[in-house]
Amino acid sequence: MTRSIWPWLRLLGGAGILVVLLWRLGTGAFLDGLRVLNAPTLAVAFTIGVVTTVFSAWRWCLVARGLGLRLTLRGAVADYYKALFLNAALPGGVLGDVDRAVRHGRDEGDVGRSVRAVVLERTAGQIVLVGVGLTVLLSVPSPVLTLLKAHGAVAAVVTASVAAAALLVVLACRGLRQGGSKVAAGVRTGLAEIRTGLLARRNWPGITLASTVVLAGHLATFVVAARAAGSTASVLRLTPLMLLALLAMSLPLNIGGWGPREAVTAWAFGAAGLSATQGLTIAVVYGVFALVAAVPGAFVVVARAVRPLAVDQAVRAAAPVSPAPAMYVTTQQRELARTGA
Repeated sequence: MTRSIWPWLRLLGGAGILVVLLWRLGTGAFLDGLRVLNAPTLAVAFTIGVVTTVFSAWRWCLVARGLGLRLTLRGAVADYYKALFLNAALPGGVLGDVDRAVRHGRDEGDVGRSVRAVVLERTAGQIVLVGVGLTVLLSVPSPVLTLLKAHGAVAAVVTASVAAAALLVVLACRGLRQGGSKVAAGVRTGLAEIRTGLLARRNWPGITLASTVVLAGHLATFVVAARAAGSTASVLRLTPLMLLALLAMSLPLNIGGWGPREAVTAWAFGAAGLSATQGLTIAVVYGVFALVAAVPGAFVVVARAVRPLAVDQAVRAAAPVSPAPAMYVTTQQRELARTGA
């Protein structure tokens, strides 16, 4: 019951956010996000997208190989592009990742391990995003820092973060002590795969580098979107606002990535003394940039759909026509003779 309702709640949540934004800020910000687009900015966004996609695919390769799965960089890039396109084109924003995990798992004969590899790969990116985001938001002037200082909550946020990390460690240790239970087995498997997939000496430098480059690429795309929308604010002033928007994109209430990103960006720009409408326009431009960066995934989808048909036709054309078995011909002749046909 919960599984069937949750996807609809996610879609309704994302749609509700967009409706509220249209009600409060009107359609002008959305339309402006389309008017300011031009070929040079789209080309820059596409180029940045190529870099972030290749490094994301490389991160996936490192994690998958750490778990004992085979994955070439070329195949990973194609699958990652397809996932980005499906994430952007379909509701929910995660169906593309599900597709690449299941597809790779079927190829390798271990869907469960492949799914965990994708989860760990995405988690590595989120860890870098959250770490950088909290550091910047708690040190660089921004609406978030102002709000926290006004309520004396900076220390509370830091304490809560440390406490949450400590709680996870305690729960993991407790799970390991529960003998041979399924929980203990799951915890042991999870910790072992984290060690081999993320924390292994041969893996973590590359994973950290890839995640950092991907985050820098997303921030650079936001800067290009801000400049295209007419914002003249400095990069230092924009960075906390952009990180806040990227953190909002992790929320599961969205339609193809749209929803929380636009709402948080509009609020952050308004709270920072900039225009909330301009913030929404920047988020819209960023969303279009993300769609443009995912366009190669559409070609991957079409190519993989056409390939089986082409192979089937080629096999039929090349296959020799086998003569009918003699026994079958003889029997058929006897039947015709008996019926007088």
